[in-house]
Amino acid sequence: MPVWPRQPQARVYFGAVGKNQTMLVLPFKMKLAWDKRRTIEKFSIHEKAHDSAARCFARIADAYDDKQRAELGIDLFGGCLNVRPMRGGSEYSMHAWGIAIDFDPERNQLKWDKRRARLARPDAETFWTIWEDEGWTSLGRTRDFDWMHVEATRGR
Repeated sequence: MPVWPRQPQARVYFGAVGKNQTMLVLPFKMKLAWDKRRTIEKFSIHEKAHDSAARCFARIADAYDDKQRAELGIDLFGGCLNVRPMRGGSEYSMHAWGIAIDFDPERNQLKWDKRRARLARPDAETFWTIWEDEGWTSLGRTRDFDWMHVEATRGR
């Protein structure tokens, strides 16, 4: 399992924001969360997070069939690389390095807690375990908000 840095050390570990990107080819098609008529087969991610994320997506493909992925919303791509500050802050978002991935933002809104977020339900347990096995952090599971988001850090 990779040992990811804590968020404040992201710049040292991953380098300049928006750089060192590579394409991750997905084992299943995902729909764009903001335009569900469009699908993607790959997306840009930081090269240091690539292999770990590829292993996660392969395990997700094995664990959930198309119907189950659609029910959970883990077939809805909400973004990865996006050079911007954190919402409501001045520090860079983990998306600025392409080390955070969002799933189904509509049903897992930023401020929603486990009572409302779709990915907080028990049928998502395997999904989260897959990411956690690779050392990724879920803000939903660690801080009970932003359940759409998983990142290649050990949190704050």
